Amino acid sequence: MSDVFIVGAGIHPFGRHDTRSGLDQGVVAVREALADAGLSWPDMQFAFGGSSASGNADALLPRMGLTGVQFVNVANGCATGGSAMLSGYWAIKSGEFDIGVAIGFDKHPRGAFNPDPEQWGLPKWYGETGLMLTTQFFGMKIQRYMHLHGISPRTLALVAEKAFANGALAPHAWRRQPVDADTILQAETVNDPLTKYMFCSPSEGAVALILASEKRARAMGRADVRIRGAAVRTRPEGSFEVFAPSLRLERGGSATALAAKAAFEMAGLGPEDIDVAQLQDTESGAEIMHMAENGFCADGDQERLIQDGETRLGGRMPVNTDGGCLACGEPVAASGLRQVYENVVQLRGTAGARQVEGARVGYSQVYGAPGLSAVAILGRA
Repeated sequence: MSDVFIVGAGIHPFGRHDTRSGLDQGVVAVREALADAGLSWPDMQFAFGGSSASGNADALLPRMGLTGVQFVNVANGCATGGSAMLSGYWAIKSGEFDIGVAIGFDKHPRGAFNPDPEQWGLPKWYGETGLMLTTQFFGMKIQRYMHLHGISPRTLALVAEKAFANGALAPHAWRRQPVDADTILQAETVNDPLTKYMFCSPSEGAVALILASEKRARAMGRADVRIRGAAVRTRPEGSFEVFAPSLRLERGGSATALAAKAAFEMAGLGPEDIDVAQLQDTESGAEIMHMAENGFCADGDQERLIQDGETRLGGRMPVNTDGGCLACGEPVAASGLRQVYENVVQLRGTAGARQVEGARVGYSQVYGAPGLSAVAILGRA
């Protein structure tokens, strides 16, 4: 079985782009990835792509060229982009293909996400009573976690402060102005204890990654960033997940912990080997909880680690070096691929002012409803 490399990466800046559709942004990202790899669309043997709010991803085909390429539309919530990449990874790993593309793009309307409960196997009344409002669930979950593990509101603010500082250094980020922790703490509360600056927003953007077999990557002279492990997992019994805000007396595991374990085993690595990490930060509390769920610390240790600046640029293990969802927003199908794009840039050493010196192993994890998580571990060859 062939190792799989990322030989091209393209991104359309995240944010609001009134003159461009989601599809337009997807085309930009694919063309940039192809140019980065020194390839053209007819070179692609497969494409896996997704879009939550901008139509079927294979609507790209007339724009890119009707070459007869195998194109599979992917839909897996916030793990859509990660699932598209994993599909391409499997396609090459199996030996069926040598090269192809994973694509994710979206353009969400302004305002909070407004999911239909019946699409998630829930009755209408569940939405009518406000229980589909994700900000409420996130507020409840982090409140409980803070109580159990001694996390302070200021630590929530420091996560967001770091995100906006990093976003200011990332050309593809949406929020590019630093915001200090005191301003974040004193801002309007959305759902206690989370203020408006502690939440990401639905946004727009697109990412494309060109994947290749080792033989093809070496022939291209681009065998520098390898996918060492990748996994998607769903929720186990007893988990506490969005759209199901109830908690069993005996707590189960989490989709993130399962995906992290599988990806680390595949890569033959552990949390101590990671140089830079991109973790799901739908809101500040998510980054804090995911630090532990991915194995980077014990529950409660985040208070000291974040207060001491260990997750900032220049710290022991920088987290969300481009500002994460807090600074970039969350176009659902592109968000997980943005994390991988950021790690590609970091491992290539081309991240500019946000570069993590000596980064050789990058980790990404995206989480979404109704309780699934995708993890990818990249290594510099």
